Amino acid sequence: MEVKIGVQNANRELTIDTTLDADGVQEAVTKALEKGAVLSLTDAKGRRLVVPGDKLAYVDISTSTTGTVGFRG
Repeated sequence: MEVKIGVQNANRELTIDTTLDADGVQEAVTKALEKGAVLSLTDAKGRRLVVPGDKLAYVDISTSTTGTVGFRG
């Protein structure tokens, strides 16, 4: 699942390929926004992305990972 995150006052969006489904990502975003906590997502390789919930501008959840080149593993 590819997730693109816009952060306030940042020129570039953050992109992560997470193993969560769309509902899992939405739940994590909702919790971060409601509680003023951080949004923490982990990708398939174990890398973690942490963004302050109050700095989120948008979250784009895509079911396809188009444009990947090379071997995935």
